[in-house]
This record gives sequence, C-alpha cells and structure tokens, in this order.
Amino acid sequence: MAQFVEKFISQTIEIVRSFDRDEIEKMAFGLAAVRKRGGRLFIVGSGGGAGHASHATNDFRKIVGIEAYCPTDNVSELTARINDDGWDTSYSNWLKASRINGKDGILVFSVGGGDLEKSVSVNLVRCIQLAKEIGASVFGVVGRNGGYTKQVADACVVIPPVDPDLVTPHTEGLQAVVWHLLVSHPVLKSVQTKWESVSGRVPA
Repeated sequence: MAQFVEKFISQTIEIVRSFDRDEIEKMAFGLAAVRKRGGRLFIVGSGGGAGHASHATNDFRKIVGIEAYCPTDNVSELTARINDDGWDTSYSNWLKASRINGKDGILVFSVGGGDLEKSVSVNLVRCIQLAKEIGASVFGVVGRNGGYTKQVADACVVIPPVDPDLVTPHTEGLQAVVWHLLVSHPVLKSVQTKWESVSGRVPA
C-alpha cells in the first residue's frame, strides 16, 4: 500500500513538472480577453469533468469576475434535453438556448478530449464545433493526447499520461490544479479569496 502511495505522489510531481507553462499562460490571457470583450464563459465536462465545471463556474464568477455558466448545474433542463433530444446534443443545444456568440468562450474539462470516430464524449465535441462555427474561443484542460479539444482549441493544456492505469485520476486531479492556477493568475484574478484576505489569521 505504501508503495502505491509513493508511486501516485511521485507521478503527480512528474506530471506537474512537465506542464506546458506557455500554454497555461496563453490560456490565462485568452480567458482575460473573453472577459475584456464582455463575453461569457461556458464550462463543460462529463463525469468528474461535470463536477469540475460546476466548481470552476463558481471560481471564475467569484474570483475572476467573468460571467460563467455550466449546463450540468440545471439537472431538470439537462435531463429533459437528454430525454427528448439525446445525449450527444444535450450540451450544444443548451449553448444555443444560451445564445452563445463570438464574444464568448467555452472551457472543456475532459480526460480524452472527445473523439467522433470512437464515439467518445460526442456531447463535448458538438459544443466545440458550435463554438468554432460562431467564432467563440475554445479552451481545454484535458488528458491523454488531448483528442478533438487539443486539435482545434485556441489554448489547451494536456495533462500528460505517465501511467496507463492512472490516466483518469491524474487528469481529473490535476485539472483542478490548472483551473485554480488560472483563477489565481494576476491577469485574471480580480477579487481576493477569503483566507488570503483575513490578515493575521490562520485558516481552520
């Protein structure tokens, strides 16, 4: 058991050290540009990525001051769209109802990044295709080789795989590191977070 703990932590450190710093910087400035032009940020993901999308929506709204939304926060609308129209278009149709436009951006959290040929995360691919069609910015934090997201995104951070048995946990765990880095980045952060703003106190 101790060997696994050591392996997981060592691999995590290895992955973080290999992050593409330039791509993260590019994403930070790209997101700042969306905010500057009055655009909104739509954050999408499935499974763990859906949980990330909800959490990140809070952070981008509260810390960055950008109008942000994610489709999985409204379970009634999401399940109605899946029931009536199908899973593959559930997110993209939600984006259409949100009147996504060229000033906006989407942020994708995905382990594989989407692949139409393999029918993997097609719902996310449809979102990206729609965004590209109308000129919205596309950002991603993905794993493996980045899939469709990496192919077409304006900026995309790939969490490199170091262990075929641990691709998903490493990707999803470090996606949270990347977006917390982004909302803390000087070009994006506009509001001090709670504990950092309380002078002289130690967090409980």
